[in-house]
This record gives sequence, C-alpha cells and structure tokens, in this order.
Amino acid sequence: MSVTASTRALVLLGDPVGHSMSPTIQNAAFSAADVDGVYLAVRCASDDLHGFMRGLSRAGGGGNITLPHKEKAASVVDVASPAVRRTGACNTFWGDEDGRVHGDNTDVDGFRRALGSFVEGSPAGIRVLLLGAGGAARAALMGLLEEGADEVLIFNRTAERARAVARRIGGQKARVAPVLEGLRSESFDLVVNATRLGLGESDPSPLDFEILNRVGAAMDLVYAKKTTPFVRAAEALGIRATDGGEMLVQQAAASFERWWSTPAPVEVMRAAMKGSQAG
Repeated sequence: MSVTASTRALVLLGDPVGHSMSPTIQNAAFSAADVDGVYLAVRCASDDLHGFMRGLSRAGGGGNITLPHKEKAASVVDVASPAVRRTGACNTFWGDEDGRVHGDNTDVDGFRRALGSFVEGSPAGIRVLLLGAGGAARAALMGLLEEGADEVLIFNRTAERARAVARRIGGQKARVAPVLEGLRSESFDLVVNATRLGLGESDPSPLDFEILNRVGAAMDLVYAKKTTPFVRAAEALGIRATDGGEMLVQQAAASFERWWSTPAPVEVMRAAMKGSQAG
C-alpha cells in the first residue's frame, strides 16, 4: 500500500499510546480491504483533543479515542450515536461532507461480541462484578445490560463516580459496591476489569479473587503482550479468564465499518493482533 496525497488519515488519540496494537491491526485491515488509508497513533494532551478531532474530521479523516479522553471526546462530536449519548463516552470519530464530526462508542459492540465468544451459554441472567467507572466500564455496563445481565455491581475507587455511571446507564439492574471487602463471600458469574490496572508491567491485580466465594469467569478489558495481572490472579485460582485482545479486535472491526462502510476483515485483524503479541 502506497501513501499519496489522497490517502485518508485515521489516528488513535490518547495518552499513553505507545503500547497500542491498533495501528498494526488497522493497517493490516486497510491493506486487506484495499482501502486508501493509513492509521497512526498520536499522543494527545486533553487540551489538544478538540483541535485534533475537528481538524482531522474536516480533512476527511477520523480515528479512535483511547484513555484518558473518551468522555471529553463525547463533548466534541456534533452527531452522536445512541451509544455515545447513553454512555457519555466516544471512542470513534469521523467527518461528513458538511464538516460535522460524527462519534460512536464501538467499545459497546466490541464488548458484546467479545462477551458472546467468551461466556459459556447466554449472558442473560448473569450476575456481574464490574471494576472501574471510566469509558471502558460504561461501554461494558451498557453491553452487559443489552445482553440481559440480571445484576451488575460496580466498584470504583471513587464511589460517587461509580454511582454516576450506575444512574446514567444501569437503571434498576446496577448498584454500587462502596468497598470490595463488603463483597466478601459473594458469588459472581463474571468479573470484568475495566480499570487501567494492567497497562503497566508492575501493576497489581485490581482484585483479590480470594475474598469472593465463587467466580465463574473473569474478563479483563486490558490487553498486553504478556498475561495481565488480573488474568494471572484469576487463573491461579482455576478461574477461566481472558484479556482484552478479542474486544480490541471487535471494537476495531466496528470502527473500520464506520469509517469505510464495508465489512471489516476480522480474521486479518485478529491475526495481526496475535502476530504483534508474539513479536
């Protein structure tokens, strides 16, 4: 694939972005689908987000938003998807011919697709412990409820932030756990890590699984070349666990489809991610 003056620029905006596999995944997809685009990761400060998003969109480009800017990005878009309006977070943007910035939260679709491939049987009726209250947690909560989860308990270091997420998205099926110790001896069908713990190699697991009575499965939304601390902690106790790799692929596929209005080459994207992890 050659880059010319007409090549469409798609970027990942966040801080940090150096760990991201998104450029590898998306550029492999662009090549396989024979679309004229290039994908780059750009470290972006909060004050610069508005300018980047509007400038790229008006130039015919777009991209993704990652930590810690997903909530601020939602305030930049002119045309917000239902997922952006409900979660208050945006991870995908692009422009139209009228210069308007469109935004979506493909983390919701990505989570739902990854959940469906990981959970044994239907997610309907499950009881979930959700760790975190940021953009990823909001997408996971919306996805869990759309898939029919019966109850979601949210724990976040700042309880009021968790309450705000529960009120905005959860309705009667989400409530807040003020302290993890208060969950001692409780049982969950699924525990989801939507915090950023695990991005650093020295990060601890966000949860001591031993305080819980039973955990059916554990799903980390963090991905890394090595096994994440959350997944290691779960597997050490015999709990079936997965990291955020499949969700990354699935949300990337959904983003691709928003930008190019054509089906994404998902198998190519998954292979690119696995190749990057092995490298």
